[in-house]
Amino acid sequence: KQGELKLRAVSFCSDSCYLPPLRCPAVAHLEPWDAEPECYLIHGGRTPNNEISGSLYLLSLESRGCNRKVTLRCQEKELVGEVPGPRFGHSASVVYSRGKRACVLFGGRSYKPPGERTTETWNSVVDCLPQVFLIDLEFGCSSAHTVPELTDGQSFHLALARDDCVYVLGGHSMSTDTRPLQLIRLRVELLLGGPVLSCEVLDMGLSLTSAIAVKSSPAYEYVVLGGYHSETQKRLECNSVILDDDGIHIEPLEPPPWTGEISNSRTWFGGSLGKGSALIGIPVEGRTTQVDAHSFYQVSFQKEGDGEGEEAVQGCSQESTDYDDSAPLEDSEELYFGREPHELEDSSDGGEGDTYNEEDEEDESQTGYWVQCCLGC
Repeated sequence: KQGELKLRAVSFCSDSCYLPPLRCPAVAHLEPWDAEPECYLIHGGRTPNNEISGSLYLLSLESRGCNRKVTLRCQEKELVGEVPGPRFGHSASVVYSRGKRACVLFGGRSYKPPGERTTETWNSVVDCLPQVFLIDLEFGCSSAHTVPELTDGQSFHLALARDDCVYVLGGHSMSTDTRPLQLIRLRVELLLGGPVLSCEVLDMGLSLTSAIAVKSSPAYEYVVLGGYHSETQKRLECNSVILDDDGIHIEPLEPPPWTGEISNSRTWFGGSLGKGSALIGIPVEGRTTQVDAHSFYQVSFQKEGDGEGEEAVQGCSQESTDYDDSAPLEDSEELYFGREPHELEDSSDGGEGDTYNEEDEEDESQTGYWVQCCLGC
């Protein structure tokens, strides 16, 4: 709002299940479908006690009060059939074919199977098998598909979907310790007798991991930024990616003027803010307190005539919570529930109904729970 980002408490309705804070889950946006509302799919990820989740959650907007209080509903979807095992660093995409839709899960990492673990490798992770999982979102039926063209598992890649196709860019393979410069095109046909998958692997694409995809137009146009070339080298370049009827088109894009703090940092993370903007977080080295542990920047990629002359990189906030031994939020996604533009502006009538009032909160012991965001909460 007016170039500033603010945190606001969010509660969950009474019939929500518990949604643990997850690191590196796969997140997919679901458009409204028939009578079902807009929601997000969240699968897998690491839990706070370093376990790996295999659960699938549906996160939707329950209500938004007159004082802008947001209430969410989280429901766990029970899966049957060939269920994907616990994993993190994978991708989730939604494909549409012949009047039906399905969720496509691909890649990721997990712990070694119990029979292969030793005392020294008990917490070692390996790439998941290069299988593609299709999930029927209506009945929760899951099926695993082995595609001959996919020979290596990969993680922290970028997946972009249009209609019945999923394009996989980048990623890291533990078996070869490489970030191959390749592009995977998965096509999913949801036929009456069962799904049919086809795959094409091209020696073109982007060598990257943990990148951010920002939708830059209502069509299938994206800006890809952030991520890493290697374990020690950040990726400061940007690319324009367009999905159309002919396939995918990747072109280099002039990067924004990165600040010195961004350029010199060892790690970064972030996600899309929608409308051609991204949020980038930089851990500030040498900070021993939890306050001011991260610096956040808003990066805008606006087409000519869309903006009002803002700088491409804008500093936002320097307050965050530092979690011990936390890694960058790989493959992080922004959850956006279709807020209208007028709801993001200050009220012009001066009334109190447009202002968040903490006293209006219900008893959270009955209606949901809080997630602590700082020591002073």
